Amino acid sequence: MNRTELIEELRHIVGPHSVIHRPEDLLTYDADGCVMDTHDPHVVVVPSTTEQIATVVKLAARAGMPIVPRGAGTGLSGGATPMSGGIVVSTARMDKILEVDTRNSRVRVQPGVINFELSQYLKPYGYQFAPDPSSQKACTVGGNIANNSGGPHCLKYGITASHVLGVQVVLPSGETIWTGDGTPSTMGYDLTGVLTGSEGTIGLVTEAWLKLTRLPEAVRVVLALFPDIASSSATVSQIVASGLLPAALEIMDRLAIKAVNDMYKLGLPEAAGAALLIEVDGVEDGLDELLTEIVAICERNGALEVRPARNAAEQNQVWAARKNAFGAMGRLAPTYYLVDTVVPRTCLPYTLDQVGYIAKNFDLPIANVFHAGDGNLHPLILFDRRNRSQNQRALEAATEVMRVSIEQGGVISGEHGIGVEKQDYMTLLFSTDDLAAMASLHQSFDPTDLFNPGKVFPKGKGCGELAALRRAGVQWSDLKTGGVPAVLSS
Repeated sequence: MNRTELIEELRHIVGPHSVIHRPEDLLTYDADGCVMDTHDPHVVVVPSTTEQIATVVKLAARAGMPIVPRGAGTGLSGGATPMSGGIVVSTARMDKILEVDTRNSRVRVQPGVINFELSQYLKPYGYQFAPDPSSQKACTVGGNIANNSGGPHCLKYGITASHVLGVQVVLPSGETIWTGDGTPSTMGYDLTGVLTGSEGTIGLVTEAWLKLTRLPEAVRVVLALFPDIASSSATVSQIVASGLLPAALEIMDRLAIKAVNDMYKLGLPEAAGAALLIEVDGVEDGLDELLTEIVAICERNGALEVRPARNAAEQNQVWAARKNAFGAMGRLAPTYYLVDTVVPRTCLPYTLDQVGYIAKNFDLPIANVFHAGDGNLHPLILFDRRNRSQNQRALEAATEVMRVSIEQGGVISGEHGIGVEKQDYMTLLFSTDDLAAMASLHQSFDPTDLFNPGKVFPKGKGCGELAALRRAGVQWSDLKTGGVPAVLSS
């Protein structure tokens, strides 16, 4: 099937105004928020129904064309970048909230619903959708599910997987199934868990049942200023070790403070080495006492100052500074490379010391803005992408951050996913046996590697090859000693 025939068939399926194919229009879809790699798709479709998506997938299978699911394109790992061209399926028009079922604390939505708009819609009912990535004003629920996104409040409320009760998904065969009935627990294999965080590699979500979370009766926010990152990080560990559970514990270092000060006029002393944002929520009774205990821990750890947000407007201002801190980095450098790793909370001081050494070794400033409560680090390596040397040093610095995180018992992604950005780092964390097991699961859904190919698994080790290793019973030790499985020797 040539390109002209493909476009005509797609127009017949989704309508002429829902097919994007002109070269200048395809530039919008050549990457997501990670612009290290860009690739044009052959064509983009913007369907409005599950049936249309299923028909497009069947057509793609006949034509041997890859399918790349795409939400709002705010991802930061290249998950929506069409590395092999193919058909990008944008769910932007599937943005309806289909059913609010407060009796069973659930809501049914299409994948194109914006995260922030969903919680705004639910407010009159007294509920919210708890996962709140920093990009929540733009990112979609479908993208949250694809990457199992977290956010500042996952410390108390959990990541996206904790709030998905079932999804309707179009499989690579074009078959449509539900993985759950919208109840908290179902019989059999946890297919919802398999789909959540699979980065669009085994299916395309077209509807989802999500768990509703009650809005808290009251909220308190304070900003504690510390002389350095070490004392603020130690404070976080002590708060949690004391049995206290804030809704959020977020840290910004000196560079980040400078950026948000310039943009949001917070009047924070730039002499402070770190700012710890603390939010507690729950019933009104006892909340101030809880906050008093937390403030006392801050003071015992050498807090220079503790600033309570006195009203909702001040709370919103502090949160706006935190959630838009990445955008504020443009005041410090033309480009930043955002690294996403996780370490145990108790390892935060040492790990961040090492990040400081990495910044010196590679002669690049690194700002730190991160979810301290669950150890999810976000070092921002500041550089100028027009400078080839700085480009290379930024990539090498990111690799070192990931190595240090793994050495401390951490992992290479907390919420952004693997995509293409981190696929070659998977071998730092997983053995070939591990990767082969993952590939076998992938192959059971997508044997022809139709959905989002070239993602997650390391380059040069495709899903088929890794799955073959699993079937052949090849062990990691065989590869280290030079053994070649018969299934690959031909």
